[in-house]
Amino acid sequence: MIENYLLEELVTFNQTKTLAKTAEKLMVTQPTITRGMQKLEEELGVTLFDRQPNKITLTKVGKLAAEQATNLLKANQDFITQIRNFAREQQIIKIGTTAPGPFVIAQLLTPDFSLEIDQKFVNQQDIKSDLINHRYSLIFNNQEIQTDQVESLFIGTENLSVHLDQFMLLASQQSVTFKDLRELSFIVLNDIGPWKKVIQDNIPDAKFLYQTQRDALAEITKFADFPSFTTNVTDLVENHADANLNRVKLPISDEAAKMPFYVSYLKSQRSQLHNVLKRIVELWP
Repeated sequence: MIENYLLEELVTFNQTKTLAKTAEKLMVTQPTITRGMQKLEEELGVTLFDRQPNKITLTKVGKLAAEQATNLLKANQDFITQIRNFAREQQIIKIGTTAPGPFVIAQLLTPDFSLEIDQKFVNQQDIKSDLINHRYSLIFNNQEIQTDQVESLFIGTENLSVHLDQFMLLASQQSVTFKDLRELSFIVLNDIGPWKKVIQDNIPDAKFLYQTQRDALAEITKFADFPSFTTNVTDLVENHADANLNRVKLPISDEAAKMPFYVSYLKSQRSQLHNVLKRIVELWP
């Protein structure tokens, strides 16, 4: 069996093109690299290098070997990563989400389960690979995924509401539409996942004053009269109406203001995650 360090030397030489730069990058001596390349040729039984008096280059066979060595090293690292992630997953349930609302549900789960909650949003296109590679045990997202390895459980709908100054004419209504909110200025958290596109697409002529820090947003909504958004999920832990008694919360009636949510996971872990999945459904408002 060819040792990884020999493959790494070959790959690095293919990148740097010289023995000196290869040795420098790998932090070893040049004679060490020379011996390693000779050993690799002996073990493979082929010539990998075209050796000239003042120059050494890869042969066509050497170039192919370097390409295959790159793939082997990556596969080996992927193997290690998957096994380590899976081992950690047996003790801790790792949770990811594509939107902020489910963070609330995840936090409410912490008294009953050993969780690791990633505070960074997961990219929708990475969900399947992140689950297969055991980076996460489950991921909240707004699109159903059904494959041979991954499945999604519908957990509920997140409904968008707006908080308006009680003296605004709109505040006397039972609900509002996105069209009603045109030309207003809103104070909004910057990282709101897919909701950002929803409000921008449906209220294109509004102004959005984005805040990067949740605490700053809370202070502004407490003392200023800018309209703001919450959902039935974020309201589980945040009561904006109490923060500013001059505000009125109104549901937004458009279908675009109602976002279905799922939790996706590996089918092979369905039984292991049964209790936490059941609790998520119970907690969703």
